[in-house]
Amino acid sequence: MVSLSNSKRFPYNSAPPIVKNPTSSGIRQNLEATQTAAQSLRLQIQSLEIQNPEDIEPAFETAARAKIGALLITQSPPITTVPKRIVEVAAKQRLPVIYPQAQWPDMGGLMSYGANVEESYRYLASYVDKIFKGSKPAELPIERSRKLELIINLKAAKQIGLTIPPNVLARADRVIR
Repeated sequence: MVSLSNSKRFPYNSAPPIVKNPTSSGIRQNLEATQTAAQSLRLQIQSLEIQNPEDIEPAFETAARAKIGALLITQSPPITTVPKRIVEVAAKQRLPVIYPQAQWPDMGGLMSYGANVEESYRYLASYVDKIFKGSKPAELPIERSRKLELIINLKAAKQIGLTIPPNVLARADRVIR
C-alpha cells in the first residue's frame, strides 16, 4: 500500500477500501491476500460492493460522502468491463484510486500497481507452445507474474488536487505527465 501525501483524506490506521464484486469467483483469494497484508501493517479493510454497472456511481458517491481517503479496485467484472466509467466517476468524486493494471492510468486513472500484462502474455504463449508440443496442462507449473509495476498519472493527481510525494514518484516504473 502506498501512503499518499494528503493525510487528511487517508487515515493511516485504515487501508483504502476495496471496490469489489462479491459474486466474482476469484475475489475471495484476493481479499484474503489483501487482508493478510493489511493485518501485518495493522490496518483494517473495508469494502464497497459493485455487482453491476449501475452500482458504480452510488458506491463512489458513498465513498466521497464518507470522506474515504483512497480506493483499491479489484480485478473482477463488472468493474473491469467498464474501466473508463470507473475512472470518470472516481475523478468526478475526486477520489484517489489504485487500479490493478496499467490500462487504467493510461485512460486517466490515478495509479496502478499490478502485473505486467505483456509479460503475462509471453508466459501464456510459452504455455500454449508446451501444450502443442505434448505437455499436459495439469502438469505445467502455476506461474506468478515476476514483475509488478507502479504507474502514476500526474495529470489525474492534479485533477483531484492530490500531490504525490517525490519518494513515491521515484519508485514508479512509469509516470504519466
